[in-house]
Amino acid sequence: MNKMLSDETIYKKILKSIVEHQLPPGARLPEDKLSEAFGRSRTSIRKVLQRLALERIVTIEPNKGAHVNRPSEQEAQEILDSRIMLEPLLIPEIMKYWSKANSKYFRAMLKEEKQAEANEDQAALIQLTAQFHYELAALSDNSVMADFIQQLCYRSSLIIAVFGSRHSVSCDCGDHLELIELMDNEQNKQAQDWMKQHLIHIKSSLKLGVSDGQKINFQQLFANSE
Repeated sequence: MNKMLSDETIYKKILKSIVEHQLPPGARLPEDKLSEAFGRSRTSIRKVLQRLALERIVTIEPNKGAHVNRPSEQEAQEILDSRIMLEPLLIPEIMKYWSKANSKYFRAMLKEEKQAEANEDQAALIQLTAQFHYELAALSDNSVMADFIQQLCYRSSLIIAVFGSRHSVSCDCGDHLELIELMDNEQNKQAQDWMKQHLIHIKSSLKLGVSDGQKINFQQLFANSE
């Protein structure tokens, strides 16, 4: 490696490898091997793994270390069902605080989504679509619900990475721009209906079934990291 990578870069590279199934569900993530692969201290690697664990992408077990989380089919269904029930309910609260500035901000986020889709960057697209949903929820006056939806979005990211495809985060499941325009026009009920159908489409796009783990060569996987 030519230069020292930041924690953020390492985080994105590991997340991308998980989303692209190079690190499959259940794959062990040894601190020593990742440290060697990235040329960073085990302390730095541990911080990145702890961040991924907070997002439920990785599981850390005492005396066993970290591994990529392995969501079950039931967990996948329950998480998407929870989002289908809860996110539409927050729309009226979000609408109370919706403004031209909010519309501009989320439209800018959509440009990033479109760029990631054009680049066929599935990892970035999964991240950005999750961010759209939990930042939208944060506009409500219900911080408890917003925090819960954020955790559901993080867990959904792994589920989509494991069970989904590019169709799970593409316009096939509904373009976020449609929702923004409904909110700009103060079409509360239509926005709620749109959100519900959007999440139902995401759930229906999942192909449930987890692939087996495999031995990982971390040096080779991250050989081109810069």
